[in-house]
Amino acid sequence: MNPFAFTRADSIATALSTMQRSPNARFIAGGTNILDLMKDDVERPPLLVDINALGLRTIEQRPGGIYIGALARMSDIAAHPLVRSAFPVIAVALEESASPQLRNMASIGGNVMQRTRCPYFRDTATPCNKRQPGSGCGAIAGVNRMQAVLGTSDHCIATHASDVAVAFTALDAVLHIAHPGGTREVPIGEFYSEPGRTPQIENALGRGELIVGIMVPMLNFGAQSTYLKARDRAQYEFALASAAVALDRHGGMVRGARIALGGVGTRPWRSRAAEAALVGAPATRESYQRAAEVAVRGARGYGQNDFKIPLAKRVVVRALEMVSA
Repeated sequence: MNPFAFTRADSIATALSTMQRSPNARFIAGGTNILDLMKDDVERPPLLVDINALGLRTIEQRPGGIYIGALARMSDIAAHPLVRSAFPVIAVALEESASPQLRNMASIGGNVMQRTRCPYFRDTATPCNKRQPGSGCGAIAGVNRMQAVLGTSDHCIATHASDVAVAFTALDAVLHIAHPGGTREVPIGEFYSEPGRTPQIENALGRGELIVGIMVPMLNFGAQSTYLKARDRAQYEFALASAAVALDRHGGMVRGARIALGGVGTRPWRSRAAEAALVGAPATRESYQRAAEVAVRGARGYGQNDFKIPLAKRVVVRALEMVSA
């Protein structure tokens, strides 16, 4: 780990101005991602700016939805009765993430900003276009069992790691972002970038900007939602394939649906086409299977991860069956 300085910000304005003076600095809250990256020598910030004194831990109902402060801990959000009743998909996604110890430390803003767990990204002795643009992607012809099959390019197939970002994507959550000129709002569906030719550009957050909160719009069938995660072991493991779903049924027919996939995309993967395929269809396994086929349309395997395509379809079907029960 390289030497670095450390400071604490006591206000959003102070945090942002510190970043303006030291553009290569990094914010730290729970530290569950940035410290790992520093230990692996992937990140080498000269300065860490501790933002825990900023508060930003609100979890409350506001007009139009539920607002979650960016420094709210994952475990607190998962246990909050408002979240559990209105959006169980968020609570389940959080409880399926990491370990209890990490969930007690990790902030929700840090979670949606976490970087890929691709081993080529984290091993500085190997090529990685995300870490070192132009060096190549070692995963494409290498060990790629955990890598993405949706949203990939010839420059990167790294999987997005967050579970709860998949739930937020299914729910059309909006990120509230502070910058030196004020604040702006970015729908989470527009926040993450596919790699294309520039895999080093991962999201729409500008240099020196700070996520301060997440607004989850109310959904009249949000209570009929869940998150299903297939993984190699039951705890402390990243998804092979996952699905965040919500379903509105009436009289045996589907009136509304939300479907987003995790563990298979270079970003949280919302399938509006699969949702559209369900609306107006019978709430049956056959309809769910047709929607699952649509959800993975365009997927491409790279050898070791070919199995993720049929697995993702099964996960979507099972998740929809779970909320139909």
